[in-house]
Amino acid sequence: MKRVLFVCIENSNRSQMAEAFAHIYGGDNVEALSAGSAPSGKINPKAIRFMSEVGYDLNQHASKSLDEIDGEFDAVVTMGCGDSCPWVPAKRREDWALPDPKHFDDDGYRAVRDDIATRVKNLLESL
Repeated sequence: MKRVLFVCIENSNRSQMAEAFAHIYGGDNVEALSAGSAPSGKINPKAIRFMSEVGYDLNQHASKSLDEIDGEFDAVVTMGCGDSCPWVPAKRREDWALPDPKHFDDDGYRAVRDDIATRVKNLLESL
């Protein structure tokens, strides 16, 4: 089983959607987690709404701290918010440099969501 971790500051938007897509595309072959360096403690309602459009319920997720994460990962992906996560052991590291969609309009938010979906699918196929 492959382990992947998606990291951003608040763990409320991009990293949550990335974790969700890893569950969707990876199924039982992937353990997907997400966390933040300064977690907001809640999932952004826009993330919940736009992930529901693709059939995923983000209400089952929680905003978590990197302090709650342990073990080694096959891939650690940061979302472009400056988090480097040097203390998380990983075979592979990527920074996707994605914009934070929390203040985007609906079309802009969907564009970031769909970009994340494509990136997660490509990541999982390459592991």
